[in-house]
Amino acid sequence: MLLWIALAAMTGLAALALLWPLAQRGSAATPQASDVAIYKDQLAEIDRDLERGLIARSEAQAARIEVSRRLIEADEGEKAEKGRQPAGQASIGRRRLAAAIVLVAVPLLSLGLYAYLGSPSSPDQPLAARLDGNIENASLDELVARVEAKLAENPEDGRGWDLMAQIYLRQQRFEDAKQAYANALRLLGSTAEREANFGVAIVAAADRMVTADAKAAFQRALKLDPKEFRSAYFLGLAKEQDGDKKGAVEAWQALIPDNPNAADFLRQEIARVGGQPQAAPDMAARGPSQDDVKAAQAMTPEERGKMIQGMVSGLSERLKSQGGSPEEWMKLIKAYSVLGQADNARTALADARKALANSPDAIRQMDELSKALGL
Repeated sequence: MLLWIALAAMTGLAALALLWPLAQRGSAATPQASDVAIYKDQLAEIDRDLERGLIARSEAQAARIEVSRRLIEADEGEKAEKGRQPAGQASIGRRRLAAAIVLVAVPLLSLGLYAYLGSPSSPDQPLAARLDGNIENASLDELVARVEAKLAENPEDGRGWDLMAQIYLRQQRFEDAKQAYANALRLLGSTAEREANFGVAIVAAADRMVTADAKAAFQRALKLDPKEFRSAYFLGLAKEQDGDKKGAVEAWQALIPDNPNAADFLRQEIARVGGQPQAAPDMAARGPSQDDVKAAQAMTPEERGKMIQGMVSGLSERLKSQGGSPEEWMKLIKAYSVLGQADNARTALADARKALANSPDAIRQMDELSKALGL
């Protein structure tokens, strides 16, 4: 019903848009008729002024000539206007005919096109049918709704809960993530990664407070994988929150040797609680491990930024003191550029050119990189 009301309103607006110009009169009435009367009054006024002696006879004669000339022009214009009136009447008739055609033709044409191109007899498509449609053009919210609908029909689908838990966590729907991970653990069993994710969801939902449930999840994860970084880090954070800063320092200090790419972040955490961090390890000795990636995912954006900055600084120090390959220098320059530190990128580029001065190919690579990055 609402569709037909909307169509009727749109048709009315379209007809109004077409009728509006037709409703306007072609031109305003000409002023010749009123001008004739005015000029006649002016002639009578001149005669009265002459009789009263207000103007000289010569002035009166000149004024009569000028007013008479204007009177003749106005009279001729009035006659010409009367001659055009039949054409004006015909124009009005044509406008009325056009208006009638618009009022009839526009609705009929619109309905005909809709009947031919549209589907007026098709029923409304319910939400469930739309959710079952092609997923290629579906938005993330639609995909989430589909999985949620499937889980409502089959709440024992462990893989579905495991998938939704990860999505909820990325969407910062932490309470939903907690419940989804709990269901996934119940249906699929315990793994180190799943337990750690469950613990992270609990901590996130509690504003980074490591609750008893979170501790239990992290402890189960470490039993399954003693090197699960997130679990060890958050258990250290739990010690700090419980007032055991020394225990937190020891827990985080123990993580540094096996997690060099998270070492700068860990040293900052140690310093934050008043501990003495170990010396910085070689940040560029290897690329980030799987545990390092997981560690970064568990951090806040600020913490993650500090961690990345530490990695870049470590690489810079090593290249300055020990030198390195062209690829390592390029990696450092690109890192500074991505971080928006153009001055540091230019400094690293200059250092690279000095260190690689004996390699024409390396210098050429530096020049190409400089042009590409706009340095």
